[in-house]
Amino acid sequence: MAKEVVKKIKLQIAAGKATPAPPVGTVLGPAGINLQDFCTKYNDATKDKMGDILPVEISIYDDRSFDFVIKTPPAAFLIMKAANVKKGSSKGSSEIVGSITRDQLRQIAETKLPDLNAYTVEEAMKIVEGTARNMGITVVD
Repeated sequence: MAKEVVKKIKLQIAAGKATPAPPVGTVLGPAGINLQDFCTKYNDATKDKMGDILPVEISIYDDRSFDFVIKTPPAAFLIMKAANVKKGSSKGSSEIVGSITRDQLRQIAETKLPDLNAYTVEEAMKIVEGTARNMGITVVD
């Protein structure tokens, strides 16, 4: 008989830096899974992406075992990294805080394509460009 999923939890954790301390411990502790086991497996799986923040979807089964799927970094994180800014605009698109090139936009779109609701890189570029615009980051040619 297949294991039944009891709970699904989504977190955003820095790659290679998961610890049983908060916020990971406070979210996963009540679910009853082995925190140290999760942290070790997550850190091993993400050690090549150090410095990035990665969303992870954790499926917890009825026997307290778990699986997790690591997603691509959030588009906002990738845009800020490419534009070399600490944070986006607090006033949205009316305040410009940085810019990225069309090539950087394409790279971000190619990275995000598996997690986006788009079939082509051009469609993904439009989605990422909208995110950048709302963060106060312009796209220059």
